[in-house]
Amino acid sequence: MLYLGIDTGVANGALGAIDHNGEYVDSFMIDHKDKHILALVFKSRILSIVDPRDGAEICMEQVHSMPNQGVSSTFAFGRAVGVISAVCELTNYPFHLVTPQRWKKHFGLTADKNEALDLARKLFPKAKSTLKLKKDIHKAEALLIAEYWRQCHA
Repeated sequence: MLYLGIDTGVANGALGAIDHNGEYVDSFMIDHKDKHILALVFKSRILSIVDPRDGAEICMEQVHSMPNQGVSSTFAFGRAVGVISAVCELTNYPFHLVTPQRWKKHFGLTADKNEALDLARKLFPKAKSTLKLKKDIHKAEALLIAEYWRQCHA
């Protein structure tokens, strides 16, 4: 069984995958073109890392629009979240949502992105090369979402 965590975003969404023991398997940024999620590419990448005999559980961060966000950016974000969640459901693997407050509280994290990046590096030493930069926070958070789901629902 694999656990896939997803940190959503218009141009910075990411997926993190861990196995049933909490070992790092893979992580990647969700491909887009001009801030449009490439749905077929995303689905293919998911299916390429999941062995159908073992299956997977997918957990995505449950997000919403933010106050003072512009109409255009809110629409683009909503469109991206819709595409990402639809692709996940079309894999036919169980699909779940978790609020950022819930999974961050589970790990004792604050809003400080450096904390999440540091924790992901600690929990997943095999992922250190993919979590080198500050911009890798999205992959780090995706891995932590996967780990949250594994710890709480395995």
